[in-house]
Amino acid sequence: MTDASSSGIDRAELDPDIRPQDDLFLHVNGLWQARTPIPVDKARYGSFMILAEEAEKAVLEIIEEAHAAEPGSAERKVGDLYASFMDEERIEALGAAPLEPLLARVDAVADLTGLLATTGRLEREGARGFVQLFVDNDPGDPERYVVLVEQGGLGLPDESYYRVDAHEATRTAYLAHIERMLALAGLDDAAARAERVMALETALASHHWDNVRNRDAQATYNLRTWAEWSGAAQGVDLDAWREGYGIPATALAEVVVRQPEFTPGVAAELTGRPLEDWQDWLRWSIVRSFAPYLSAAFVEANFDFYGRTLTGAQEQRARWKRGVGLVEGAMGEAVGAAYVERHFRPEAKQEMDALVATLVEAYRQSITTLEWMSPATRAKALEKLERFTPKIGYPVRWRDYSSLEISADDLLANVRAAGEFEFQRELGKVGRPIDRDEWFMTPQTVNAYYNPGMNEIVFPAAILQYPFFDADRDAAANFGAIGAVIGHEIGHGFDDQGSRYDGDGRLLDWWTEEDHTAFEKRTASLIGQYDALEPRETRGHHVNGALTIGENIGDLGGLGIAWKAYLLWLDGAEPPVIDGLTAAQRFFLSWAQAWQIAIRPEEALRLLSIDPHSPNEFRCNQIVRNIDSFYDAFDVTPADALWLAPEERVTIW
Repeated sequence: MTDASSSGIDRAELDPDIRPQDDLFLHVNGLWQARTPIPVDKARYGSFMILAEEAEKAVLEIIEEAHAAEPGSAERKVGDLYASFMDEERIEALGAAPLEPLLARVDAVADLTGLLATTGRLEREGARGFVQLFVDNDPGDPERYVVLVEQGGLGLPDESYYRVDAHEATRTAYLAHIERMLALAGLDDAAARAERVMALETALASHHWDNVRNRDAQATYNLRTWAEWSGAAQGVDLDAWREGYGIPATALAEVVVRQPEFTPGVAAELTGRPLEDWQDWLRWSIVRSFAPYLSAAFVEANFDFYGRTLTGAQEQRARWKRGVGLVEGAMGEAVGAAYVERHFRPEAKQEMDALVATLVEAYRQSITTLEWMSPATRAKALEKLERFTPKIGYPVRWRDYSSLEISADDLLANVRAAGEFEFQRELGKVGRPIDRDEWFMTPQTVNAYYNPGMNEIVFPAAILQYPFFDADRDAAANFGAIGAVIGHEIGHGFDDQGSRYDGDGRLLDWWTEEDHTAFEKRTASLIGQYDALEPRETRGHHVNGALTIGENIGDLGGLGIAWKAYLLWLDGAEPPVIDGLTAAQRFFLSWAQAWQIAIRPEEALRLLSIDPHSPNEFRCNQIVRNIDSFYDAFDVTPADALWLAPEERVTIW
């Protein structure tokens, strides 16, 4: 990356009627918002989604070419899977028939033991159960894999939807939706069945932890033997569930139970309610799990609730887009290999390596000089920083799909086969060495992540393009966008939860008590700032500062450190004024540009309830209010809307 004549900022896009000192987000994105309707098939639209659309088109081209690939190859499986989804004539002719053998299993259940075994078997094939299982490295011993058990059983986004007044209309719509879907599946007395399902889910929700508590890395780390976990489910034979699932006893010899109170809670519901209630709940689980792969009546009804009602999207996504989504979910890396070959510049990896190194050095210098941190904690923080592993572009080894059987003419069988494949792949990790080359996003995903158990930061190929990165524009704009994204992901290693893991990915308290106190004082101030914020689209509803604190720390540290990294990159040189903009102005304008979005009120409300990220306008505006260099860049004064008194500004890293 070198100095460039392009600022990376189109000044014609800046709203002259909105000053950056008052609203940086709208100054940069307001004109775009005003002229850009949200596509009818989307709940929100902006920088991430625009890039995702381009990636989607690129993937479609790869998929369509895969039809002619060698039979049995991964490429041909990709083509056949897509073809099975696009065979609308066959899918319509089948109607509800693909559900019949699955529902028949539920009809055959005669007792609680049979219910548990049947639930386990259906989970393995892709239906949702009363708990969720996944495999990850053990937070207490990150050199081994372990099965983690998480609360489940709900059809609404989270437990708050069953109790908070703001979601009352959604609950009413959900009840009607269950009735409609069960009727489509051919079940009689659908209204009564829906009432029973809703009552059971409401009871299950009462045993769920809320989203804030679920973020707590220490509270959710509860290592249990199988005997200890199953023993907590009084009156319930979890052996029957495990055997129905087909999980070897050795794989569940020890599990991490993320919400321990949920186990006796769900056990009480299993033993205290009529078997018929649970059968209806399981029937509903089957229908809602497989509805997207059935005839148009199911698909439209499913979208009507989960799309229109929950997110505000007006129309179903085009079928080819949903087909691409299915392929991405089932065989994403098979597509990713071709995507990287066609759309990823090899030079981008080297450029990103240099950016990451500069950001890490900026973090090192900042941590070294933190006035609130003691030498003992500082040494551990620097040690963790040195052990960060960056992954850029794509994995060094692609996933093997040779055991996945795909047919070009049986969609639901393919979906179930993909579920079985993923089950076997995940469970197969237990007892094996940790695979540090594994990726948890495909290269064509427009996103990035930090994995605390691996202490790694990962940047897929698809995000390494404008407006986040452009090798031909000025460095200040790149540092303000992709530099801040890099800083954000590194920052997760030092947020309120990531900071509880050491450099090896072990959940370990490496802080002194005094440093904990100083850190929590700063995070409490940031929580307070965000608690006061109301998104434009949901007036009367506030951001949950406790739910979003991890991402807010990532944003704050990411942008602040990205500026320090840019200054390091300059190495004392005086940055030029380009297009009438100083380097600092380009940096912050680029940051705002990266968060471009328009969002429907329904989606904004949904995200307020469940999303650990703050709304984009605040990811932009509230962060810059805490960064002194923003005030210098735009001569922000106490008379300006974005002014925050110096003593109220929060700096953590």
